Amino acid sequence: MTNTQPWSADDPPEQGLGLMRLTEAGTDPDRDPTAVVHAALDLGVTLLDTAEMYRNEELVGRTIAGRRGEVILCSKFGVRWGDSGRFDDWSVHADAASVVSSCEDSLRRLGAEVIDLYYLHHRSEHTPIEETVSAMAGLIEVGKIRSIGLSNVTVEDVRRAHAVHPVHAVQEAWSLSTPIPRSMSETLAELGIALVAHSPTGHGALRAEDSSPLGVALADIARHRGVSPGQVALAWVHCQGRRRDEVVVPLPGTTSVRHLHDNVAAIGIELDDSELDRLTEAAAPTSVA
Repeated sequence: MTNTQPWSADDPPEQGLGLMRLTEAGTDPDRDPTAVVHAALDLGVTLLDTAEMYRNEELVGRTIAGRRGEVILCSKFGVRWGDSGRFDDWSVHADAASVVSSCEDSLRRLGAEVIDLYYLHHRSEHTPIEETVSAMAGLIEVGKIRSIGLSNVTVEDVRRAHAVHPVHAVQEAWSLSTPIPRSMSETLAELGIALVAHSPTGHGALRAEDSSPLGVALADIARHRGVSPGQVALAWVHCQGRRRDEVVVPLPGTTSVRHLHDNVAAIGIELDDSELDRLTEAAAPTSVA
């Protein structure tokens, strides 16, 4: 089979850009969506992540027009909003027919011929994951996607899916405020699957100083290094991935060019063992199974 993977295990992207909150521009040039995406590409952040449920694939497609060849384009399918407008009104559609129709719709909205990394956005309680992944493998065969990803799944889901077709990446939340179970990270390492770590600054909560042990630790280290607490929190994810010798691609989201530059600068912050240990202990006094 031809290798269609968007990156190799020994050369993963250093960081991606989550586009969940990307919206049409207002009056602030710092938040112009095209400026944000183009700044990311100019800085070498080429992994761009959206989803059908974000309702912004058409916008994403416009922002990458003319630069598609520079982008590792990622999208997710399976979660659809209901009609009530409530945040909790959504359902999962992961049957084979939905896999195909969702992909075709996303390609049309994105203005793309192929999606580099296509995720099942959430595990289904009704459709066996084998059916879902088999349909995704069919999309690889016809050239509509290049690789398979999973999100919001269990370790068992990962193993069952990987037995049908190699899974390239699993996207889960990982930050100082949201630890990832060791059983998941160890399984991904065993199977050679990358972890794409979304919300690495705890949905922004770790950017602000507070009086908790973690907040104090972040603030102390940030002051010592002349950076922000949010940059320290993001650097922790980068450094923990390297410390464990695992393929981890942090995926911070932002709609600000300024914050994007801060996030990219965090890649180069090399926390030492004492700093890593202090942050880890402050965040998680009890271990996660």
